[in-house]
Amino acid sequence: MNEEISFILDSATEAMDGAISHLEKEFINIRAGKASPSMLGSIFVDYYGSQTPLAQIANINTPDARTISVQPWEKSMLQTIEKAIIVANIGFNPMNNGENIIINVPPLTEERRRELVKQAKAVSEDAKVSIRGARQEANKDVKKLEDTSDDIKKNAEVDIQNLTDSYIKKVDALLVVKEKEIMTV
Repeated sequence: MNEEISFILDSATEAMDGAISHLEKEFINIRAGKASPSMLGSIFVDYYGSQTPLAQIANINTPDARTISVQPWEKSMLQTIEKAIIVANIGFNPMNNGENIIINVPPLTEERRRELVKQAKAVSEDAKVSIRGARQEANKDVKKLEDTSDDIKKNAEVDIQNLTDSYIKKVDALLVVKEKEIMTV
């Protein structure tokens, strides 16, 4: 195989790897009913007159899959944080025990789970489109090669298609895992 074709295959592989890693990041953002500190990422608290992200004034962790614990660095901030969580209107009912704030994450409804599966399918379809775009680009580059025989070009296109098929299978496998994670109660 000549160097130009090898370079084209490497570029296509890199683009397809990028699509897979983007898909994995998107899947992390699709919550599957498990408690996560990132659920409180949009909450800002009035901290001595300025709006401050909750994570900058408290320790946020998840003792179990259904609970988020918020432990402020200053106990005087407990009521303010509790109020900010309620005002944020994200569907949580915080409980203040004098030391920290406990939030029980309600389990997802069947309908919401189905919506999340649809969202996961849409994200995985975007990844497939991106992979096919990389295939198309690679095939275009192969066709542009001048000092290469038609047989070598055909073989390169077959290699590109095999690469594309393997990445599409990876996307499908990741989707199956994410669907199972979402639908598991």
